[in-house]
Amino acid sequence: MIFGFNTDIKHDDTVYHVQSEAREGETLLQTQVFVRGRCIGKHATSYSEQASHHGFTDQQKEQMLREQHRQVLDAIREGRLEQVFDQRENPESLGAIKELDIQWINSHSIHAEEQLSMKLRATESGQPLPGARLTVRLARANAVPFYAQMITDSSGEAVLALAVEEGSLSDSSVLVQMNAQGRTATRKFQLRRVQS
Repeated sequence: MIFGFNTDIKHDDTVYHVQSEAREGETLLQTQVFVRGRCIGKHATSYSEQASHHGFTDQQKEQMLREQHRQVLDAIREGRLEQVFDQRENPESLGAIKELDIQWINSHSIHAEEQLSMKLRATESGQPLPGARLTVRLARANAVPFYAQMITDSSGEAVLALAVEEGSLSDSSVLVQMNAQGRTATRKFQLRRVQS
């Protein structure tokens, strides 16, 4: 199974988060580009033809995904990101994707009484997605990563609650992978101290 690739890259004064994953349910390799948590564009390539050939391996699929991820990073470095995005007037590759998404719905207030509490919502095409498995990785400076798994409830929501000092959360990130009926989506959220 391929988890995917996640890279933060800065160009001019903008930090782009580039996320690539194999969407096996749709036989697509998808790369999404985020700025401040908002998806600004996607590039998707079908690998159904390759997958139909006997002997097509996960390693070959991973190499295709790695190359696509690298091409998008190169486009950002060279200031030509718009050229690699799938265009709306040619939507067949994007149209094949049933949009899975992960939202952080209490981002304004997550730390109280020495506890981190993140409320996450899984959706498909904007509708709540119950029974999705969320795998969460909290990465903090000077601390080993923390991993947790949760299943979304009937409203597509799940809460991650951890006993953690607020001071250790600056410059931390939370990577969430959702798995729903063999399809995956991944989002990275950056934690920052709220200025009072």
